[in-house]
Amino acid sequence: MGQGSRYKKFSQYRLTASADGGWSFGLLPHRDYTAFKKFNPVGGGMRRTYPPLDAEFTSLIAAGAREMGLDRDEDWQINVHQNRSRAERGRPGPLTPEGVHHDGHEFVMIGVLRREGVTGGETRLWHSGDVKPFWTGTLEPGQAVLLDDRRLAHDVTDLVSTGERSGHRDIFIAAFSRWSEKWYGDEHDAAALSDDENRPDEN
Repeated sequence: MGQGSRYKKFSQYRLTASADGGWSFGLLPHRDYTAFKKFNPVGGGMRRTYPPLDAEFTSLIAAGAREMGLDRDEDWQINVHQNRSRAERGRPGPLTPEGVHHDGHEFVMIGVLRREGVTGGETRLWHSGDVKPFWTGTLEPGQAVLLDDRRLAHDVTDLVSTGERSGHRDIFIAAFSRWSEKWYGDEHDAAALSDDENRPDEN
């Protein structure tokens, strides 16, 4: 994916409301990542194998969960991606080869950890069906955007190196779905890999 310019790690958690008003994170057994083609026509409908996360993002994700006002009467399943995207001189780094898209979850949190030697990488938010984004901005390290993924689409412009050497952008993405919707496990993977479930919506 990304023509050798994107490097990923991936873990999944079960999120449960705790008595102190916060959230407890249960790390789920590691699995390949699968996605539906109707949400990701480039990387959906296949198994993608990534190593598990080697960094701790739970405190940041918990802060995002508080801001989003997740329903505390339900458990949530979250996919967490740790991504590094690189750009070489004269070779921009594509960040969203799938274009403007929804991830298919209820909420999505995108946080930037580091930008070094790059420009571009502008996050753009779109109302579904619009031809122009209603918001465009460059997230700096320490900033994040929280999305209602069912209402808003998003993409990110290509990353461009500013010097002779390569530059990079490090982010994490947390995608939130209700546990009852079964976004984890064999049943989800079978649906994501099946032709019928992968057929994009015609509307």
